[in-house]
Amino acid sequence: MAGISKTAIGWRWWLAAFAVAGVCLGILLAMHRPPISTDGTILLWYGSVNGPGNSQHIADWYTLSHIIHGMLFFGGLYVVARRLPLGARLVLAVMMEGGWEILENSPFIIDRYRSVTLGYGYSGDSIINSMCDIVWMSLGFLIAARLRWPYTVALAILLELVALVAIRDNLTLNILMLVYPLEAVRVWQAG
Repeated sequence: MAGISKTAIGWRWWLAAFAVAGVCLGILLAMHRPPISTDGTILLWYGSVNGPGNSQHIADWYTLSHIIHGMLFFGGLYVVARRLPLGARLVLAVMMEGGWEILENSPFIIDRYRSVTLGYGYSGDSIINSMCDIVWMSLGFLIAARLRWPYTVALAILLELVALVAIRDNLTLNILMLVYPLEAVRVWQAG
């Protein structure tokens, strides 16, 4: 079709993505996750990694990881499902991110974070944080859909480095410490 961008996503795909996010919301509510921060505030940014509001607000240092999730989901789905419309791939990415948000807030992962990562006092995400994480992932997906892949990779590396310098943690270290915790990394992260 002439005049339609390769990165355009029709309203039906957006509706499907919102429906998937709605199912995730329902599951998180059923898991009795707190809707907002336990202190009753909703902040646009919460910058203290070790503070009680981490993973409770709209954005925090781990927002960078969720943007990178979107870039990775775009790249992976481009490789395995390139023939699907971009909107369908976005819906699949929202399903994957929503699945992660549910898993991340399970007692197993919360306990794992507490025992082997920087998140010693981690109690899981608030629902607003989980829903915003899905939005941030979608932003990363859309950025990757627009940029040429070398720029997407460079941006993802930059985001990883910013988080590494700012908080001694990032997506790479988070995955490493969840899967194969290293005491030397944990000591370094603790400062």
